[in-house]
Amino acid sequence: MEQPLVARSEVLQQETWDLGDLFADTATYEAFVKALPERAQQFKAQYSGTLQDVTSIQRALEAYCELSIDIDCAGNYAQMQLSVDATDAERQRLAALFQTLYGKVYGNLTFITSELLELDDTYLDEAIAQTPYGHYLTKLKRLKPYQLHPQAEEVLARMSPVLDAPSDIYGITKMLDIDFGNFEVNGKSYAMDYTTFEGLYEDHSDTALRRASFRHFSDILRKYENTTAAAYNAHVQAEKLEADMRGYDSVIDFLLAEQDVTRDMYDRQIDVIMSDLAPIMRRYAKVIQRANHLDEMRFEDLKISIDDTYEPNITIEDSKKYIFGALNVLGPQYREMLEKAYDDRWIDFVQNKGKETGAYCASPYASHSYIFISWTGKMTEVFVLAHELGHAGHFNLANRHQNYLQADASMYFVEAPSTMNEMLMLNYLLDSSDDKAFKRWAIGSIIARTYYHNMVTHLLEAAYQREVYLRVDNGESLTAPLLNEIKRQVIHDFWGDDIALTEGAELTWMRQPHYYMGLYPYTYSAGLTIGTIMAQRIQAEGQPAVNDWLATLQAGDSVSPVELAKMAGIDVTTDQPLKQTIAYIGSLVDQLETLTDDLA
Repeated sequence: MEQPLVARSEVLQQETWDLGDLFADTATYEAFVKALPERAQQFKAQYSGTLQDVTSIQRALEAYCELSIDIDCAGNYAQMQLSVDATDAERQRLAALFQTLYGKVYGNLTFITSELLELDDTYLDEAIAQTPYGHYLTKLKRLKPYQLHPQAEEVLARMSPVLDAPSDIYGITKMLDIDFGNFEVNGKSYAMDYTTFEGLYEDHSDTALRRASFRHFSDILRKYENTTAAAYNAHVQAEKLEADMRGYDSVIDFLLAEQDVTRDMYDRQIDVIMSDLAPIMRRYAKVIQRANHLDEMRFEDLKISIDDTYEPNITIEDSKKYIFGALNVLGPQYREMLEKAYDDRWIDFVQNKGKETGAYCASPYASHSYIFISWTGKMTEVFVLAHELGHAGHFNLANRHQNYLQADASMYFVEAPSTMNEMLMLNYLLDSSDDKAFKRWAIGSIIARTYYHNMVTHLLEAAYQREVYLRVDNGESLTAPLLNEIKRQVIHDFWGDDIALTEGAELTWMRQPHYYMGLYPYTYSAGLTIGTIMAQRIQAEGQPAVNDWLATLQAGDSVSPVELAKMAGIDVTTDQPLKQTIAYIGSLVDQLETLTDDLA
């Protein structure tokens, strides 16, 4: 029987992140968080009613930034310390402490927005022109038609812990209540949880093991589909209520407002990929099927490698060669950041019991980035690490050059720096060898890891999510059977009859926390579109393109996502970059087909 994951207390400390740069210990964090409500109340008492001219606006926003940076540190710490072991009761308590007090804190801060939007536009326009918060105030000004009464805004803020409860219920169900137990293949028993399924079994080269694990995983998930659907329905109905209260035409328009993105940009991203990329990815699936000698291509086969014999095991130390080699082109300051990430323990590599799934990069404004990953030793983890370090490079540059209110770029752009790094990794690998088998593996990896994951998996989530919101706008409630039906239809629309949709494929909507994060899923493909074109520019133009990219990263949220892309030499107001990216993916599949023919 396979050994289960070890407890957090048993892992190598050197392979964990060091949160000491945020708080020296949990006692310091706890005292800090408990002081936040009083600090917020004092802030309100000092600045409420004082916003009268440019000077007073700037003074209040400077103090607002200072307090918000501290709240940001505490919130990141609460989430990070829990994510590495969601089963630990003390970690749960520490996270709940922040969550419980956050409503009280946030409720005392809503007056800033309310009072700014009550000002005559003349004062706002002067503040936009004369303070370092111009883009922040410009975006805020657009919300005037949708702003509620100040007391209503404060009530909503104070209720945020309750309104966020569906997301918490989802996470608790996923990480604490679901017990996947063991499954058997050919007389051998295997232990399973979310981490082992997604990290080991989902793309395993042994077809019998992979398919059996998917069946077992789906069978257990199904037992929780009604609870999960109820939590999700509560979340989206709350979004619908707020959208209606504010006067938006739809939930989608409400959620897009904070992204500084038009409805056309959102719909185009989904519609063009569903129509133009689908036939290319069906060809890709056929190549994978042929290379792996599968009798049929099932949904649970889509993530396997084109050639697992070329999937080298990579140690954490070995990964440095690839990370530094691929990303050195971004210059000495970027290289210094990469070295610090390894040397100063910015990265949590280990796998352990209770650790959440996936990967992310948290970047508290007052500190540095922290990267969450579960290192399996597969070469594909290098792509994941390059991706998260792309976020780190972006956030660290933006935080250094922008104030707090203008540091976090729009969600539409935020995946561009991460996915661009994956493209640089591919270029580095392809330049390192002329061996046809290696090239086929490298190209297969970038399609499987980068394009399949970001422009298919997440895009299908986006198409599903859009359909969900359209149903909610029409007054429907969500149930597990309805969500299963929507998800299955979206998957079939993309893959057609080329892929056998095994029972359980429809349950993939249960696996993604992104649905509790607004319109996040579609932004992966938007970011990858920008990242692909930018990587091509860097490869063709060298340093001038690198300079443009670094300046773009430094800009943070001081300009709109359209203007950010323009700084990088990319026009996202048209479908040309997206179609160019899809054509590039098509060329990669062409190469896969040719190389597979040559190697047959």
